Amino acid sequence: MASSPTFDVRGLWVPIVTPFDAAGEVDLASLERLGIQLLTSGVDGLIALGTTGEPATLSRDERRRVVEVCDRICRDAGKPLMVGAGTNSTQGTMEEIHLLSDGTGVRAALVVVPYYTRPSEAAIVEHFEAVAAASAIPLLAYNIPYRTGRGLGASSLLELAQHPRIIGLKQAVGGLDLDTLQLLAGIGTGFEVLCGDDAFITPTIAMGGTGAIAAAAHLCTGGFVSMTNAARAEDMSLATAIAAELLPVVVAGFSEPSPAVWKGVLASIGTIGADRLRRPMVEASLDSVARVLALAEKATRAIDRLCDPSLA
Repeated sequence: MASSPTFDVRGLWVPIVTPFDAAGEVDLASLERLGIQLLTSGVDGLIALGTTGEPATLSRDERRRVVEVCDRICRDAGKPLMVGAGTNSTQGTMEEIHLLSDGTGVRAALVVVPYYTRPSEAAIVEHFEAVAAASAIPLLAYNIPYRTGRGLGASSLLELAQHPRIIGLKQAVGGLDLDTLQLLAGIGTGFEVLCGDDAFITPTIAMGGTGAIAAAAHLCTGGFVSMTNAARAEDMSLATAIAAELLPVVVAGFSEPSPAVWKGVLASIGTIGADRLRRPMVEASLDSVARVLALAEKATRAIDRLCDPSLA
């Protein structure tokens, strides 16, 4: 079974967006402001350069600068940072982990199943084992077959769970499927399963998961924190009630390709300076942004009443 990590992987993590200014350059000031806001709102850690951070559109130097900013604010807050470092090349993934972690306080690398090339499951397991053996920091595997074209079933995931340098999994398979349930039933301590589909956080934790990596938590952050904490404390009445209030926000926020709507909302409320994305991604429609803002305001009021009945 995987050894215990040197930090607590459990809880709510936000895969932070990479803000761009009006000229399309990385906006490090907005990144810092957003990261501090998320951390002070109670999230357990940040992930830089996840899918939401648009790493495929960033240069090598830009990716490093993003990590350095996130590293500094996480250190200041006393909270951990992970980095998205997966590529569709085993050697390339090793090199990316070194680029993003060397000389920083990064605690782990989020490594996606190799995409596009469609290796076999056995080859994917071999890939993760090779990267884990070469990496100076532990890995969190990322299983998201609707993006990569390949997924890992329960037996392969349970095999990865035995590796001492693979400390957990972000599971994003579009629901709570049989493989996920078999994995949750079969793991012991030292390997954490984090939900990667924002609509399924509470049911995943109810079945044995220990947290989530949630892009939607850029908004209604306190509500996502309260829901995750309630579910982990087995207060499922509160967790499911909060989840019901957050669900419309999640659905609307992903109504256009992510992270367009989240960036649009963050820019609208002034947390980041602009809603820019790098092509081929395009900015969200004004209607989608307005819809999410209205839903988030409604959800926040309802969640405040759920968490503090005196407000009812």
